[in-house]
Amino acid sequence: MKTQHTANTVRRSIALPRKLVEEAKSAAPPELKENFNRLVIVALEDFAARRRKQTFEEAMSQMGDDPEIRTQCQTIVREFTKTEGDGLANGN
Repeated sequence: MKTQHTANTVRRSIALPRKLVEEAKSAAPPELKENFNRLVIVALEDFAARRRKQTFEEAMSQMGDDPEIRTQCQTIVREFTKTEGDGLANGN
C-alpha cells in the first residue's frame, strides 16, 4: 500500500494585474526585485501576519467589552492591590 505524502510546496499558476506586479517590484527591497517567487512569498507572509494581528486585536477588543471579563479584571486588580504593601520594593 502506498503512503501519500503532502508536499511542502504548493505550485499554482496565477494571473496578476501588470500594474500590481510593477508596484510590488518597485516597492520591494533590492534582494526581492528580481526574485518574483520570493517577493510573492514575503508579501503573503506579511499579509498573513497582519491578518493574525488584526484578528487578535479584534478578539482583545471584544474581550474588553465583555462585562463578565471586565468584572474579573477588576477583581484581579483588587486582589493584587492588597499585595502592594507587602514590604517588597519594586517587585524584588
